[in-house]
Amino acid sequence: MTVSASFRTFIVDQLGRVVAHVRARSMFGGVGIYADQLFFALIDDDTLYFKVDDSNRPDFERLGMKPFQPYGEGGEIMQYYQVPTDLLEDLEALRPWAEKAIAVAARKARRRLK
Repeated sequence: MTVSASFRTFIVDQLGRVVAHVRARSMFGGVGIYADQLFFALIDDDTLYFKVDDSNRPDFERLGMKPFQPYGEGGEIMQYYQVPTDLLEDLEALRPWAEKAIAVAARKARRRLK
């Protein structure tokens, strides 16, 4: 569970071009990515993952992307899926994926407040 400084910088720079108020925070050997106060993405082993629910999970599954499993195959599956690497270089393609992940995080935050 390592994240190289160069990958972290690249991801924060790219996301900062398509999402307002992006910040990164080191956590448990990985990096949490926030838009304002919404935790919508994470980086682990130089791989970016976006938050998912039933509204956007099929987009990831259709492309064969895998869920984040911090304890390896067969372990717990978290509600984050690997972002296709080709999106990382294409800001116009990256924007809607990031916006959907932020919307998922916002819905989860609203449910927690109720």
